Formats: sequence, structure tokens, C-alpha cells
Amino acid sequence: MSPFLLTRTLPVDATDAALRADVLHGLTRYPKTLPPKWFYDAHGSELFEEITRLPEYYPTRAEREILIDRADEIARVSGARTLIELGSGSSEKTRHLLDALPALHSYVPVDVSESALRGAAEALLAQRPELSVHALIADFTGGLALPGTPGPGLIAFLGGTIGNLLPDERAVFLKSVRSLLSPGDALLLGTDLVKEEKLLVAAYDDAAGVTAEFNRNVLRVVNRELGADFDPDGFDHVALWDPEHEWIEMRLRARRAHAVKIPDLDLVVSFEAGEELRTEVSAKFRQEGVRAELGSAGLRLDQWWTDSGGRFALSLATAV
Repeated sequence: MSPFLLTRTLPVDATDAALRADVLHGLTRYPKTLPPKWFYDAHGSELFEEITRLPEYYPTRAEREILIDRADEIARVSGARTLIELGSGSSEKTRHLLDALPALHSYVPVDVSESALRGAAEALLAQRPELSVHALIADFTGGLALPGTPGPGLIAFLGGTIGNLLPDERAVFLKSVRSLLSPGDALLLGTDLVKEEKLLVAAYDDAAGVTAEFNRNVLRVVNRELGADFDPDGFDHVALWDPEHEWIEMRLRARRAHAVKIPDLDLVVSFEAGEELRTEVSAKFRQEGVRAELGSAGLRLDQWWTDSGGRFALSLATAV
């Protein structure tokens, strides 16, 4: 069996420091914000897995459909010998690509969760013992150094996660991705597409209320990690479509005026009745917009695939 290598480029205390910085910055500004990455503790990850199975939440099914239908084509066009996956998690979706790349030499999953990386590598190497797996515990938004692996390389950034970045952040991120690629290497990017408002809103405000609990989970994370006294039930879940920016916003709306104590930051945060805390932006895209953003980063859009319903897209862009 090929050795499984695990490299930590993220300091052990980096997550705690980042949470403190994000909470202090986000809750002392107006309007108040918290980044969506803090949804994902163990409970939040379980809730999100449940969300992906809900009838209203189409992105996961749509992207999987494209991967199943187009994996062989992606493999042929990219010619990848190394696959790098940003935010790999369980690496479940990537199995379709891995199965289509029998000549693949190296897989480099990148995630902040050591347990997720180890679990995914163990399952994968049981099926592909000849594969070299070098996992990185890293925050891919904060700069990344990749191990030496044979080219051509293919970076996969799936799930529409790029939509959680604001336009300026996307520009910085795409340029950082381009810096990791040699000419001829490629980026496989998942983007959710602009569509009818009621379909978009329903995907983020399901009838069963699972997304509402997922949204409130960020408050539970702050309570547990920073000793705060948020009452999650004191906030209503809100999902809105912003047609000007073409993104969904998830917010938490205070049901009453109150103050929240965060002892670990020596901070008291006041909320007015009806005041909203933005917890996520999820941008939706059009093909020409994706082409322009990729082009600005030095990436040429070569392939564009959608699911049968035209709801979601995978694009393959080559470093130029």
C-alpha cells in the first residue's frame, strides 16, 4: 500500500484564533456578520448532510449528476496525473473523478479537519492501494503550498462553495489558485446558476426547518467555543434573494431586543428587535460571468457542463 502522508500547514490553535477574530470583527460592525465556515462543527456537518438529502436542496444532486455523466470526459480533457481537492471533506463526490482516472498517480485532499482527511484516505486507499495520497491540513483561502507531484494537475473546487466568497474575495482566491498551477494544468469549478427565485429561496429555507437549525448552529458554536450566551431560539432564520448581486443571503433575525455576553472576548453585543445578523452569502452565476472571473485570474474557460435541468455547472478552466 502506498504510504498515506499527512502534512499540517495550519497551526493547531489557528481555528480558535480565526474564530475569535471573525466574531470580534463581525459582531462589532453594522450590519453584523459571521462567516459561514463556522456552521461546520460535528453537529453542523451532520445537519448539512441532512440538507443535501432534502427535496428542496438541488445543488448536491445536480453536481453529482454532472460528475457521473462527465467524469470520463473530464479525465480525458484534463489528462490529470495529480488531483488536488480543496475543501475535500469526506471526498465522496470526488470518487466519481477518481474512478475515471485509472492512471492517476497522486491525490492531494485539502481540508481543515484532520479526522475527515484521515477517514477519507483510509476508505480511498482500501480501494486504490496503488494511489499516493498526501493530505494537507490547511485553510485553502489563506494561501497554500502543494507537495511536489507529477503533472498535469487538476484542482477541484466543488459544491458551489466559491459562491460563499464576495466578489473581491473570489478574485483573490482565483488568482491564488492560478499561482498553484503550471501552464496546461486545470481547475474544475462547481458553480450554482441563477434561476427562478422561488427555487433558490426554497433550497435555503426548507419546509422541514433543517436549514434553519443549521443556520442557528453558528450561535451554538460561538457559545461553546467562546463562552457566549446566545439563545439560538431567540433568532428567526431568514433566506432572501438579492437580485442586484444575484446571491442568496442567510440571516438570523433577533426576535427581541437583548444583549449577548461573550466573556472570552470581553465583549457585550446588543441586538435590536428585528435586527439581522448575516451568516452566509451564496452567489449564483452565469456562464459569461464565470468566464470573465476566470479570465481575470489567468484561467481560460474551456469546458462548461450543466445538469439536465440547467441548475448547476461544472467548468474546466486551463492555466494560461
